[in-house]
Amino acid sequence: MQAVFSSFFSRPHRVGLRAVALCAALMASGVHAQMVDLDHITQLAKQRAAQPYSAANGRLPPALAALNYDQVRDIRWRPERALWRTEQLPFEAMFFHLGLYQREPVLINEVSPQGTRHIPYRTADFDYGKNKVQPQSWGDLGFAGFRLHHHLNSPAYKDELVVFQGASYFRALGAGQQYGLSARGLAIDTVGGKGEEFPRFTEFWLVRPQPGDTQATVYALMDSPRATGAYRFDIQPGAQTVTTVRARIFVRGGSAGPIKTLGIAPLTSMFLSGENQPRKDDFRPEVHDSDGLMVATGEGEWLWRPLQNPRQVLVTSFATTNPKGFGLMQRDRQWSSYEDVEARYERRPSAWVRPLHPWGPGRVELVQLPTPDETHDNVVAYWVPQQLPAPGTPLEVSYELAWQGDEQQRPPSAWATQSRKGVGYTQQSAEALRTQVQYVVDFTGPALHDLKADAPVKAVVTSDANGRVLESGVYRNPATGQWRMTLRVERLRKDQPIELRAFLQHLQHAVSETWTHVILPE
Repeated sequence: MQAVFSSFFSRPHRVGLRAVALCAALMASGVHAQMVDLDHITQLAKQRAAQPYSAANGRLPPALAALNYDQVRDIRWRPERALWRTEQLPFEAMFFHLGLYQREPVLINEVSPQGTRHIPYRTADFDYGKNKVQPQSWGDLGFAGFRLHHHLNSPAYKDELVVFQGASYFRALGAGQQYGLSARGLAIDTVGGKGEEFPRFTEFWLVRPQPGDTQATVYALMDSPRATGAYRFDIQPGAQTVTTVRARIFVRGGSAGPIKTLGIAPLTSMFLSGENQPRKDDFRPEVHDSDGLMVATGEGEWLWRPLQNPRQVLVTSFATTNPKGFGLMQRDRQWSSYEDVEARYERRPSAWVRPLHPWGPGRVELVQLPTPDETHDNVVAYWVPQQLPAPGTPLEVSYELAWQGDEQQRPPSAWATQSRKGVGYTQQSAEALRTQVQYVVDFTGPALHDLKADAPVKAVVTSDANGRVLESGVYRNPATGQWRMTLRVERLRKDQPIELRAFLQHLQHAVSETWTHVILPE
């Protein structure tokens, strides 16, 4: 309350009684005169980082806590009560109810030219479906998260544009897309520590859009046992929706222990199977939200690592300085590659992270976990800075996160379109088939389009010490016009992985990205 009074009474005396009356009206309506910006949220994060961590109270009213998954899903926000709907503004907000897995409330505020107001939980805003509950006694529960809506695909309907729900997770859509992979505000010790810590957004500030606005702005305060953060999200919808993220992260000192792996701009996805790792018992050729990690290094190299579903945790990384970008990509956009009329994996977005300032030295890290089915996210990618900030000193990070569909980030030369593992007809011995691995990789792109079929294109293939490259070749595929690389590698130790690197070369010039793949141990 002190901030409210000081903001008015620090003005010239002529404001007088009019200011006092306005202040009283604002307090009565729940509106605070102090405007919110990233500096304001930064001060909150810094203050919180200097204090011991206090976990949120995850206790729910007994009747709400007793609801199962389907019953919680039956509680829905009433669309007609969407924030900003009556004003017919270009964006609308709707809110998620707490229950089951979402037990820790987040506070949500609206920021308008008149000031900042808390948005309370009100039972009239929700349809409780068939649930026999008495929510009037629950008080101001808070919310599990929110979603923004916008005219993304049609002027007649406001589609879901972005969702913030659960820890620091969020995901967005471009035109014609369906939800797939997610992003996070921060990842802590996904690997390397004593267990992963999931920072969570504890409070949001939604900036009221003005008529004609083409982007939405959201502020967020993040908290966890070992870090806090202030975030600004500017969300620009379109064929590819672009989320500009500006963050100031504080490492918390104290007894929680040091951070081993600080993951910046983390992306979380799912890979169950693909052309490089098919499943014999699944009618669908491929099942994944993303099919590869793409990295544009600060040194100018473009890397492509096809994703896999390993039998045990697989962690790989790419060291670089000032990366130009990285992302978990869904390159394969053909429905025939998935044959899933419900999941529509060909519509899942790629997520491309582009730093807006030099990030310095560090590494892009890829974590792949085993999963038995497509209901589990098992792929994580993020940037790890070489040095952590000292407690009390903010780590400032800004980047664009583009949610891309058919038109997506590509290397400037050429890129892999598919990576297939296995052999066709062969007269190799049983021992050779047991110890050798064969891949067929197709490439396309501007650097290859104008080359004649007899152009001197070759594959430059290297392996680590556990593999021996026995054979490699390149030829133009007359059926597609793409260029096909074949390679055969001998595995020296079956219980150890092999790391491969390959790119296409024409007249001593690299004409493709670097395909870098890990052959999993058996």
